[in-house]
Amino acid sequence: MTKVTDPFAASPQLMKQWMGASLAAEKGLEKSLVELVKIRSSILNACANCINMHTADARANGETEQRIYLVAAWHEAPVFTDRERAALAWTDALTRLSQGHTQKEARAALEAHFTPEEQVNLTLMINIINGWNRIAVGFDLWYEGGAPAKAA
Repeated sequence: MTKVTDPFAASPQLMKQWMGASLAAEKGLEKSLVELVKIRSSILNACANCINMHTADARANGETEQRIYLVAAWHEAPVFTDRERAALAWTDALTRLSQGHTQKEARAALEAHFTPEEQVNLTLMINIINGWNRIAVGFDLWYEGGAPAKAA
């Protein structure tokens, strides 16, 4: 057996479909919100690869350094909108399911700030970024500038 160093090379068709699902789930959601959610999920999952990637993407899309840094402590940070806070709470609830089912309060905030279609898209996007985190951590991946490399 050989080690997986690039999932896209090892299983190109399935990874292409996974990427397609990832992009489709983001439709209709603000790019800034998408990146905040991806950063938060990646922090909770300790995925250095994805934190690195999505903080860079957030910066490229105009996100401030302050808000990027404060995603780690979003509960205490007054710099996020109610809609962003609802998305971050939903991210926490879904990403931490194994720590107990605490999504009822988060779901109420989600329903107050997102349409039913946005709720489904956001939920799928959170599930997909959690999957990306597991792919990157599981295969010890590090993407710098688009090319995969083994983590140091």
